[in-house]
Amino acid sequence: MTDTSAAEREPGPGDGAIVTRGLTKRYRGGQLAVDGLDLTVPAGSVFGFLGPNGSGKTTTIRMLMGLIEPTSGTARVLGRPMPRATLAVLPQVGALIEGPALYGFLSGRDNLLRYDAADPIADPRTRRARVAAALDRVGLTAAAGKKAKAYSLGMKQRLGLAAALLQPRRLLVLDEPTNGLDPQGMREIRSLIRELASDGTTVFLSSHLLDEIEQVCTHAAVMAQGRLVTQGAVADLAAGTRGRLVVTTPDPADAARVLKEQGAADVVVTEDRVTAEPPERDLAEVNAALVTAGVRVRGFGVERASLEEAFVALTGEGFDVAG
Repeated sequence: MTDTSAAEREPGPGDGAIVTRGLTKRYRGGQLAVDGLDLTVPAGSVFGFLGPNGSGKTTTIRMLMGLIEPTSGTARVLGRPMPRATLAVLPQVGALIEGPALYGFLSGRDNLLRYDAADPIADPRTRRARVAAALDRVGLTAAAGKKAKAYSLGMKQRLGLAAALLQPRRLLVLDEPTNGLDPQGMREIRSLIRELASDGTTVFLSSHLLDEIEQVCTHAAVMAQGRLVTQGAVADLAAGTRGRLVVTTPDPADAARVLKEQGAADVVVTEDRVTAEPPERDLAEVNAALVTAGVRVRGFGVERASLEEAFVALTGEGFDVAG
């Protein structure tokens, strides 16, 4: 049986901001939405929680925030067990889940004033200054007096982020935070996330955009069909997948033939460039074979695998890489 004082303790330096063990959610109809999730989110990281739609990301977040009970397993957020410690944990967490809940008939500013007033630890004397700072941080100062129902989807996302930032937070949980934003808005939100992380806030970022994860995250986990496929530092995830062999040559047809003879797979020919999955042999021998065959080699090397290639290899599913 777990010692209560240990279960309620503050996280030590080696603890993660979020730690789950065997976290499982099976819905009443029998659907297994999350299956035995063992997740560790390092404190101070920008952690990308990645997977195709329907992979269990939002269900996991709802369990972490105490919105739904797990069927089995445990979740600790900021060192406390959830959902038991919801009242102690949530004031330290800013969250944007499944889009912000807004009063359409109120202005953006008045929505934030309502959010702030509902926070029992918020000092009412500094409320307006806090709201103004949050609006400025997400670029909504000019639209603060406009009714929320007139906001675009991207503006609503910004307002939801502003609500999450009204107080200093140890942990920020963002579910698809750039949904509906134009490219400039995406860049601004990514810059804001980096800024928050540099201040020491742990950011847990759910997304289906590989580009988003690669640009802002230090660590990531990949979900597929309710199960955790892999997790770790973003740089290490791509490093585990072999990159593609690239040969630059004015003789692409001959180069493609030689590469196939050398055991290369998935050979793709463009005007002056041939790419392929490298064969399981010394690449110096492959280069020598090209030269011996009279292929004029102007460039030869292996490109680092992209996050896209790594994740498709891990999950067998495609991802949206736009962003």
